[in-house]
Amino acid sequence: QVELVESGGGLVQAGGSLRLSCEAPRRLPGIKVMGWYRQAPGSQRELVAAIYMNGDTKYEDAVKGRFTISRDKTKNIVYLQMNSLKSEDTTVYYCFVESAWSKYWGQGTQVTVSS
Repeated sequence: QVELVESGGGLVQAGGSLRLSCEAPRRLPGIKVMGWYRQAPGSQRELVAAIYMNGDTKYEDAVKGRFTISRDKTKNIVYLQMNSLKSEDTTVYYCFVESAWSKYWGQGTQVTVSS
């Protein structure tokens, strides 16, 4: 059982910032990509941002220029810096780690942006 530990969600006013973090086991082998999805009630889970082991990044169009994904390779931690938050960013964010063999998920962290 692989556990991803998420932190950093919460309540913020529109225009504010939050930073999410997600730590995977340090000895988890074969990691290819780490990142974040989000899922609103009644909607499909959608990719927000991902970072590959070669450093390449990928972002959902709606967050480009506002969110930045980064990672600490030595500790298997991925961060999502979220700036200029909007009310439509309100939802649950899920960390994920994809290895050569499987995809693992965090428990989800709530982000609420008040207008």
